Amino acid sequence: MHNEPTLEKLRTLRLDGLLAAWAEQQKSAEIGSLSFDERLGMLIDAEWTARENKRISRSLKEAKLRLTEACVEAIDFSAKRELDKAIIRQLQTCRWIQEHQAVLITGATGTGKSYIACALANQACRRGFRAIYRRAPRLFDELKIARADGTYRSLLARLARVDVLVLDDFAVGPINDNERSDLLEVMEDRYGLRSTIVASQLPPAHWHDYLVDPTLADAICDRLVNNAHRLMLKGPSRRKAEDNPPKT
Repeated sequence: MHNEPTLEKLRTLRLDGLLAAWAEQQKSAEIGSLSFDERLGMLIDAEWTARENKRISRSLKEAKLRLTEACVEAIDFSAKRELDKAIIRQLQTCRWIQEHQAVLITGATGTGKSYIACALANQACRRGFRAIYRRAPRLFDELKIARADGTYRSLLARLARVDVLVLDDFAVGPINDNERSDLLEVMEDRYGLRSTIVASQLPPAHWHDYLVDPTLADAICDRLVNNAHRLMLKGPSRRKAEDNPPKT
């Protein structure tokens, strides 16, 4: 049987997963024992899996997560962290994204805030959502540059479209008037329409004071804090533990 024309058509249609699975079937001595429907099902499953893996890879590349290996399955629930497994399992379903809710992760430096934020964003990508990770200082810099070069509205629109925005290292330094205004613009575009993850050393109870301006602080906190899941991480710095492993 001359299969080259069929193979060429599969390549043209970009059915790479199906093509690879078909090639593997030809090498299998047991494949003849399967029915046509069974073999076709295996080929379709292979193509679907290949496309899904490509989609996830594109989503993770676009997200630019700080910790690319972070995943919810590897989250540490040691007693010192006082991390509620039930909340993580609930967030793992990504229903909070469908309902356009926020996740606020707070704790001292080194307690794993960034890891959990990236793990939740990774899970979102695997479930078919789009995510973007930014450290707050870097996002403010991008918005400042966008103001100067005329792409400010375009950048705001891009941030408004993404399903999950991860805002890491929030409130690590002073915030100025333009940054407060920018933060309100971003949160206003997303509130009730998209989901946001905020990771900060500063507890939400102190965000109003941090933002200084009472009017803007009210507006920003109202959009960030209300309807949000909260994770408060405790325990010693995980970075110190990694830098000083126990002697054997």
